[in-house]
Amino acid sequence: MDTSYPRDDRSPTPAHKRDAPPAAHGPLLPRDHLVWSIFNTVYMNFCCLGFVALAFSVKARDRRVAGDVEAARRLSSRARCYNALATAGSLLLPLLLVALVVTGVVHLSKLAHDSVGFFTYQLSDDEDK
Repeated sequence: MDTSYPRDDRSPTPAHKRDAPPAAHGPLLPRDHLVWSIFNTVYMNFCCLGFVALAFSVKARDRRVAGDVEAARRLSSRARCYNALATAGSLLLPLLLVALVVTGVVHLSKLAHDSVGFFTYQLSDDEDK
């Protein structure tokens, strides 16, 4: 067994690794979405969903390393769901706030314009008497 680091590419590879097709290595391991979870935790932590996603990502990675593929798949699915919610909430919430501010400003400007017209009418009516 060659334990040198870095590995020398000229060293012969065993026959069972050289001739094995890629699908023979077993079932595909589920992704743990750890990078996405870290990004959501650090940059877009909406209602702590990024932190919850990070916890499920770490659990999924632990289960995958332990060899429990089904539990890793289930935890990975939850991490993906929480990451999607955190990302959607962090992107949609500012857009919603901007839309509310714009509609509020438009409404207030119309209200101010109407009230100026009302008060000028009242003032001109008082001067005629």
